[in-house]
Amino acid sequence: MPITTADKRAAFRKMHEAGCFVLPNPWDIGSARALQHMGFKAIASTSAGFAWTIGKADNRVTLDEVCAHLEALCAAVDLPVNADFEGGFAHEPEQVGANVARAVKTGVAGLSIEDSTGDKARPLYERAVAIERIKAARAAVDVDNSGVMLVGRCEGFLVGQPDLDMVIDRLQAYAQAGADCLYAPGIRTKEQIAAVVKAVHPKPFNLLLGWPGLSVAEVADLGVRRVSVGGSLARAAWGGFMRAAQEILEKGTFAEFGHAYPGGELNKMFG
Repeated sequence: MPITTADKRAAFRKMHEAGCFVLPNPWDIGSARALQHMGFKAIASTSAGFAWTIGKADNRVTLDEVCAHLEALCAAVDLPVNADFEGGFAHEPEQVGANVARAVKTGVAGLSIEDSTGDKARPLYERAVAIERIKAARAAVDVDNSGVMLVGRCEGFLVGQPDLDMVIDRLQAYAQAGADCLYAPGIRTKEQIAAVVKAVHPKPFNLLLGWPGLSVAEVADLGVRRVSVGGSLARAAWGGFMRAAQEILEKGTFAEFGHAYPGGELNKMFG
C-alpha cells in the first residue's frame, strides 16, 4: 500500500514520543534516497547543503527554490521529511504564516522557524516579535489539521549571543506559543544540553551534532529526543570532492579516487 503524506506525518509524531533518533540531512534526491536505503527512519533538509547544490551561499536561496526542493525530497522517499525552513522567508508574522502554509503543501512532516534576522547589527528578532512569528506558523500548520510538527529554533549560539538563560527563556516561550519541538543549534557541552532538555520538558529537544565529540548514546542519556547534523553530511561530501579536485589540479595525480564509493554499489542502490 502506498505511504501517504498523512502516514508520514503520523509516523514522525510517533517517533518523538520516546527514545532518541537521528534525523540526517540530505541535500538532494540522491542523498535522500541513499539515507532511506541505509535504514534511517526520517530525514531533514539542510538549507546550507541545498544552497551549495545550486551554487549559492546558505540563507541566499528563495522561497520558490526551497519549496520546489522540499516537494522533490518528499516525493522521492517514503520517509518523513523535516524542513529547514530558515526564518520563514519573511519578517512579519503574517507573511511567515503564509509561507509556512505553502511549505505544508510540499508534503513535509515537520518544519522549523528560526529567530535570527540576518542583520549583524540586530541578529535576533525582538523576543515579542519572535513569539508572534511562532504563533503565526502554528496557526498556518493548524488551519487544515495538517499534523505537521512545528520546531521553534533559538539561534543565539550561532549569532554570537551564547547566553544560555536567554536561549532557554526563548525556547520556553516558543513552546508556549505552539512549537512542538525545540532546537538551539550551537550548544555543545553536556551541561548545556541537559539544562535545555530539562527546561523544555516535556516537549522534545532537537540537538545539532555537526562535529566530532558526543555520541548518540551519550546525548540520549541526557534526554535528547532527536539529533540532526545540519549541513555536515554535505560538507563531508564536498570535502571528498575538493580533496580529489585539488590533488588533480596541484599534483596531476588521482590517489584520492581510491577513497571513492564504488559506482557499482551506487547503481545497485539507485537501481
